[in-house]
Amino acid sequence: MIEQKQLEASIAKAAADVRANNPLAGSITNTVTIDFVANAQLAVGGSAAMVYLPDEGETLVAAGGAVYLNMGTLFPIYEETIPRTAAAAQAAGKPWVLDPVGIGIGSLRTKLLSELKQHKPAIVRGNASEIIALAGLWGLEGTADDLSRARGVDTADTVEAARAAAIALARYTEGAVVISGESDLVTDGHSVVISHGGSALMGKVTGFGCSQGGVLAVYATQTDPFTAAVAAVNHYNLAGVAAAAAADAPASFKVAFIDELFRATPEAVAGNSIEIQEA
Repeated sequence: MIEQKQLEASIAKAAADVRANNPLAGSITNTVTIDFVANAQLAVGGSAAMVYLPDEGETLVAAGGAVYLNMGTLFPIYEETIPRTAAAAQAAGKPWVLDPVGIGIGSLRTKLLSELKQHKPAIVRGNASEIIALAGLWGLEGTADDLSRARGVDTADTVEAARAAAIALARYTEGAVVISGESDLVTDGHSVVISHGGSALMGKVTGFGCSQGGVLAVYATQTDPFTAAVAAVNHYNLAGVAAAAAADAPASFKVAFIDELFRATPEAVAGNSIEIQEA
C-alpha cells in the first residue's frame, strides 16, 4: 500500500509539471460537454484538441501525450474512430482514458466497449453502476447481466458497491480506475484512495464527469496512471469545495468551478483530504 506522504509528493510534482509543460491531451468526447471538457483541461494547465474522425484520432495520439475517449453521444463513424484511436494509443505506448458513459444503451456502445478491453486503458472513470457494468461486460467481476444496472448517466449503486469491480478492472488493465460519488474512489488494484470534497452542485450541471475524464488525460501525460487519477480527482474535489463557497446555483457554480481549477496550487491539490486503504 502506498504511503500518503509519497503519494502527496508525487501529486504535487504532477500538478506542477502540468502547469509547466502545458501538455496536449486530445479528446473524442460527448458532444454535450465538449466545451466543458476543453475548458477544464485548459484551466488545470493542459492543452485541448477535440476531434471525431478516425484519422484525426490517430493524429491526436501521435501529437499528444494522452488521449481521452468518452462513449457519450455516439455517431456511426465512431465505430471506426474509437477502436482505431485506442489501438494507436496502445501501439504508441501512450496512456488513454476511457469513460464508459451510457454503457448498456444500444448495440454499438456495447460492441465498442467489448472491443476496447484488448487495448487496456490506462485509466477508467465512471459512476458506480458504469464501473460494475464494465467489469461484468469484460468478464472480470460479476456478469454481463450487470449492463442492465447502468442506463443513462445516473448510478443505481453506491461507490462501495463498485469497489470490487474497480479493483478487478485496475488489476486487468494494470492502470487505475476512478469511481465518482459523494466521495470518490481511486484504485490501482493494490491501494484504494478515497478522495473527499466536491459539492452536491456538481450533480446539477451536465459534464462534470466528462470534463474530469479530460483532466485525467492531462495528468496522465505527466505521471503514472494511479498518481494521475488521484491528482485529477483531488483537483476536482478541491475546486468543488471552493466553488461552492462562492456560488449557490448551478450556472454560477460551473463558472466558479473552472476558475477554482485554474487557481488551485500543486500543494493544495496534493493536500486535499484523502484516505488510503488496502485493496
